[in-house]
Amino acid sequence: MKNNLVPWGPAEKASWLKEQKIQRSYKEEVLSQIEKLKSTLDIEKYGALSYDPTLYPVFILKTWNFDKYKKTILITGGVHGYETSGVHGALAFMDREVQKYTDQFNFVCAPCISPWGYETINRWNQLAIDPNRSFIPDSPAEECRLFLNAMNSLETKIFAHFDLHETTDTDNSVFRIAKQQRDGKEEELTEIPDGFYTVGDSDNPCPEFQKAIIVSVKKVSHIAPADSQGRIIGAPLEQEGVINYPLKNLSLCAGFSGAPFTTTTEVYPDSPRSTPENCIEAQVAAIRGGLEYLKNA
Repeated sequence: MKNNLVPWGPAEKASWLKEQKIQRSYKEEVLSQIEKLKSTLDIEKYGALSYDPTLYPVFILKTWNFDKYKKTILITGGVHGYETSGVHGALAFMDREVQKYTDQFNFVCAPCISPWGYETINRWNQLAIDPNRSFIPDSPAEECRLFLNAMNSLETKIFAHFDLHETTDTDNSVFRIAKQQRDGKEEELTEIPDGFYTVGDSDNPCPEFQKAIIVSVKKVSHIAPADSQGRIIGAPLEQEGVINYPLKNLSLCAGFSGAPFTTTTEVYPDSPRSTPENCIEAQVAAIRGGLEYLKNA
């Protein structure tokens, strides 16, 4: 059956943008936390969104005294700005945990790659582009271009990348519906999993690394079960709480560097068994579990 959906043009995208409202403060909730870390971390502004440079500067947090003989760990949050625990999990780890691992690793952290998305609680940027399908050279998403340019300027090989995300009920109720309208193509909705899971790279799955993350998170939060077809968000379950995607082919953040170890964490904040604090702790536990594994990798 032929669908009658028509992809959005400039007028429809402009209309969508007018509907977006500021719902929380990037300055008060994120920049204020970054400011508090200036005494313990090297804080570098790597740009600002041209949509409003005053409101939306973006920062990288680095551990002091980068050592070329140490392996470098990358932590990213807020690629999808509405995924709150990714942002605050990254900040919490850099505040409370990172110094436990600096003898062995360098750390680079971009805690909120999409600040406009954070304030408007959006998956997309203001041009209705999904940043987490846009980590390519000359990206159409400014958030990605700024970040990739900053990473290139560091001239540092990434050993492991933790990209912190959430899967929410609004993925189905808001964003997939909007995507269907934007693209003019019907979207198949998948069951939202109740619990934490990770997405590994189908080209380099690192199953023991993913397992170490799951084991660590289980100490603080519950793990998502597979659906009746043995899948999570449409992908086959590889092991408890783990699915794989072709990260590079999909232009996902976790695939841009070609790091030997990569994971995309997915927290479910809408669960009746979760709280905002618990979601943040799950993100921190994921990084901690992965790092304990990587100490001997």
